[in-house]
Amino acid sequence: MTADLFASDEMSLSEQILPDVFFLKEFALGHTEQLLTAISCIEAQSAFRKMQTPGGFYMSAAITNCGEVGWHSDGHGYRYSQVDPLTQQKWPPMPACFLQLAQSAAQRAGFEHFHPDVCLINRYEVGAKMGLHQDKDEKDFSQPIVSVSLGLPIIFQFGGPKRNDPKQRIQLEHGDVIVWGGSARRFYHGVLTLKPGQHDMTGPYRYNLTFRRAG
Repeated sequence: MTADLFASDEMSLSEQILPDVFFLKEFALGHTEQLLTAISCIEAQSAFRKMQTPGGFYMSAAITNCGEVGWHSDGHGYRYSQVDPLTQQKWPPMPACFLQLAQSAAQRAGFEHFHPDVCLINRYEVGAKMGLHQDKDEKDFSQPIVSVSLGLPIIFQFGGPKRNDPKQRIQLEHGDVIVWGGSARRFYHGVLTLKPGQHDMTGPYRYNLTFRRAG
């Protein structure tokens, strides 16, 4: 398999919604079964868990990781670790289909030579959300973020460098991809509460794959 297999035949499906922010409608749609199978394999090694924030609260989305490192949160702060704190083993390796998708999407958005070393996987159930935040725990901000949606639809919010900046709202559906980097790399973003529903491939859940270069 090559990254070209993830390229859409319809260039019109790619939309620049802000400088350095791109919405790739249905970009991953033809490969979602393969991606979901890979998620199941990752979950068998490193289970989904609801992580604690430094403030003592628990996130409503369940999280796991794959790659060279994994993102982790607890009472001591946000950080990347080389081992899963639950298993004390290395995080599962990033599947080839994940890497190929991330690199192909980044290239479509104009970000060449993307080399993600982590994929953070969020699993949303009804009522789960992700508040406005910046992805700023990485050491390398020169490379973009690639975010893939699977399963139930949700409203994505993308703002600016300040939390109270005006925000665009985009409905993300199964197979949609958002890519951002450059001037927008540390812009605030999040998703609204997941509404009840049933998806043919994911049941009552939404999955989000977020590819980053941490190191």
